[in-house]
Amino acid sequence: MNYIWKEWKESIRSKGLWLSLAIMIIVSLLMLSRSSGHGVEQGYYILIMNLFESLLYFIPILCLFLGAFSVFQEKEQKTLVMLLTKQESTFTFLFKKSIALQTVLIVPVFIWFFLYLVPLKFFFQVQLTDYGFLLATIIGLMLVFTQLGVLIGSYSRSRMQIAGIAVIIWFYFFFLHDFALLSVLPNITHDNVQLFSVAYFLNPIQTVRMFLESGLGIYSFGNMSRLLESFMWLTPSLFFLFNLLFWLILSFAGAVLFHRKEGFE
Repeated sequence: MNYIWKEWKESIRSKGLWLSLAIMIIVSLLMLSRSSGHGVEQGYYILIMNLFESLLYFIPILCLFLGAFSVFQEKEQKTLVMLLTKQESTFTFLFKKSIALQTVLIVPVFIWFFLYLVPLKFFFQVQLTDYGFLLATIIGLMLVFTQLGVLIGSYSRSRMQIAGIAVIIWFYFFFLHDFALLSVLPNITHDNVQLFSVAYFLNPIQTVRMFLESGLGIYSFGNMSRLLESFMWLTPSLFFLFNLLFWLILSFAGAVLFHRKEGFE
């Protein structure tokens, strides 16, 4: 609890949290105004998908920077050295820091999207289950990329290093991962399609997209070919859950193993 309170006080004094929240609010309102003319039911699903695709560009990079700079700030202010010297191990510090950071970032976003239901009720026929799928994808993305940000901040020794690594990770998940899979796509057969599926769903961006679109009923997996059945060997919900656990555990373990105490400008 002390870590959460400390993280909250530091976050409200910085511009990063408020800038990120302002971007989400502006994007949400813009998508609402653009979708309000498409009808009560159709416009709602257009809003959900447009809002998701728009936030998909902002959430990963913002969470990478917020997570990384929050950990790096502990190095700059020398509070990390004092904590590790007196009472905390690297594991316990990063664990408590991660919990506090995730809480401080996710709670304001959750509150905003709860308030966002009010104008939605005036314009659309809201389906709370579908809205829950959208909220789950947003929180899932924030969890994964904030934790990756903690890994970056734990490893990095300068702000420039943080910026470079964060942009590389964002660029990889958005572009390079798909290009790599497209290059091997002609070689996919029934024998290796499950391996290809694992590689595809390792990308959190593709996993949350599949999770949301299947939850909204855009994709139906009722009558699939044998190849597609082998590709979708788990349900989108399980792919989403396992992807979340994989990246949270891997990035936290990496933050502990590759942690470097020193930080400099």
